[in-house]
Amino acid sequence: MPIKQSDYETLLAEYSNCEAAIALLQKYRPYLEKIPSMRRPDESIITIPLPVVRVRHSKPLGVKNTTNFAALQETVCLPCDVALLMCDPEWKIKMGVEILIFICRPHEDFSELLTRWRQTQVLLSQEYEWLMPPCYQHILSDGVDQIYPLFVVLPETPQRIQRGLLGATLPFVIESLDSLSQEETAATLSTESPSA
Repeated sequence: MPIKQSDYETLLAEYSNCEAAIALLQKYRPYLEKIPSMRRPDESIITIPLPVVRVRHSKPLGVKNTTNFAALQETVCLPCDVALLMCDPEWKIKMGVEILIFICRPHEDFSELLTRWRQTQVLLSQEYEWLMPPCYQHILSDGVDQIYPLFVVLPETPQRIQRGLLGATLPFVIESLDSLSQEETAATLSTESPSA
């Protein structure tokens, strides 16, 4: 059964939430260990769905003076689905770790999924800064040299995509929408106070 648009939208909405993003990282331990503070994880991750960056292009060769600085900047929507930026909860500054989530989209095959990652690598190989959500605009948002991808596939995703990700040595998790709804139900029940 192919991936439905509603499945993709559910995962995108889910990972836009800090708690769900942390739950996703728990399924890939090397990235979970990159969270600056596990005692304050909700203050340690900034989630940006469908992220946008301002890329600063280097000055073209042979050009001595550039009077139009704006021509060297470009605002682009990254082809990843969610960016997770690590933040020091004490100092409220962005750390050097950036994890980019790629959710397998409906009718997307391995080459298209891999191309989105490659395009992201090319865009972020230059100097860039994140366009931050309003509540985080005070945080210095310049990019770093090291970015980490994490791919999310569903049980319905064609096996060749998983084989391709394994062959390309790219990390991925298999996410079940049933397990997401069970986790959501458990979280709801735990926040409800027992009746007296």
